[in-house]
Amino acid sequence: MNTLSATGFAQIIYGVVAGITLLRGGLIVRQMRYVWRHRQHIPAAFSEQISAVQHFRAAEYTVAKNRLALFQLALEWVVFLGATWLGGVAALSSWWARHLTGVLGQGVALIASVLLIITLLELPLDLYRKFILEQRFGFNTTSIAAFFKDMLLQTALGAALGLPLLGAVLWVMLKMGGLWWWYAWLLWVTFNLFLLMIYPVWIAPLFNRFTPLSEGELKQSLQKLLKQCDFAAEGLYVMDGSRRSRHGNAFFTGFGRNRRIVLFDTLIQHLQTVEIEAVLAHELGHFYHKHVLGRMISIFALSLALLWGLAQAMHQPALFAGLHVNMSSAGMALSLLIVALPVLALPVQVLMSLASRRQEFEADAYAAGAVEAEHLISALVHLYRDNATSLTSDPWYSLFFDSHPNAQQRVAHLLALAHEQPVTE
Repeated sequence: MNTLSATGFAQIIYGVVAGITLLRGGLIVRQMRYVWRHRQHIPAAFSEQISAVQHFRAAEYTVAKNRLALFQLALEWVVFLGATWLGGVAALSSWWARHLTGVLGQGVALIASVLLIITLLELPLDLYRKFILEQRFGFNTTSIAAFFKDMLLQTALGAALGLPLLGAVLWVMLKMGGLWWWYAWLLWVTFNLFLLMIYPVWIAPLFNRFTPLSEGELKQSLQKLLKQCDFAAEGLYVMDGSRRSRHGNAFFTGFGRNRRIVLFDTLIQHLQTVEIEAVLAHELGHFYHKHVLGRMISIFALSLALLWGLAQAMHQPALFAGLHVNMSSAGMALSLLIVALPVLALPVQVLMSLASRRQEFEADAYAAGAVEAEHLISALVHLYRDNATSLTSDPWYSLFFDSHPNAQQRVAHLLALAHEQPVTE
């Protein structure tokens, strides 16, 4: 059986990367043009709740975010080319080989330095996003000092938790033979479950203040809803999201005995009690339909397939040669995977987005049975307006990238469910 040469691998890989990059860029441009073209046309379902000025602002915000996404896309392309075709990863590997003894230490140092370089390259975009784009539209509430404090804390936490995991994975790759990918996957799954367990209690409080929801009408309403939906949680908490942004949100965190419901303080400030109850009912819909568990299983299955694929690739020296790398060490293989994933993940992203949109409809349907559908519609309209979310979206862009149905689809679906019976299970 014939195998591909280094040139053959190079042609396929760089061709696929170029094709995916151009496709993503084209879809982003389509979205920008579509939103801007409809900036003065408010969809009929929102004409009474959202003004022309607010709709125009949402279009400007969406276009600005997508313009930044084009720069992010270009950076990912440059990182991939720099790491492979220009020999960046090979040069880093040679440098660490000269300064460290031991394959394990060299591998950890190589991957850590790749991650650090990517972080530093993305820093200007992060600063622009926070202090120019978000500032321009009135969402940013943090300072430069707080931004860098968060960044340093995240880096330190990532090093404290990630470097031991990285060392363990590389050790497995070096010592466990042909089935290393299976044992590495078990390590990865165990680590992620451990993070889910400790995150709400030990990690999240390092970045935000979480206070129990105070007694009153809101807490009583939410507790009644939780009892109605047979959902047990460690508590209801308010997070000081306003310290960094004016965007509002609500989410579940943790699992088992550490499971918490968290409301942004901005959400409480901007929504009425019945609207917050509807938002929580939607989140409970995800729990009822086991969406969170399903997503976790999907991610774990994808990571298993990815590690197996990496194991097969490591038996193809021509593939590494085609990427301008003369060795197929464990550290080198993982480094190349890190720089390639953002560029090559589009097919998986499409499938995940499709599943996510379906799940959002299911969660909305559950909420429409647990509370008044009109209350969820009202909450969504408030969130669309307050977060400057575009009410229009290019269909092809939505197909590839949107994790939620667009505003018009979602409201139309809820209106159709408005008279259905409450959930009784």
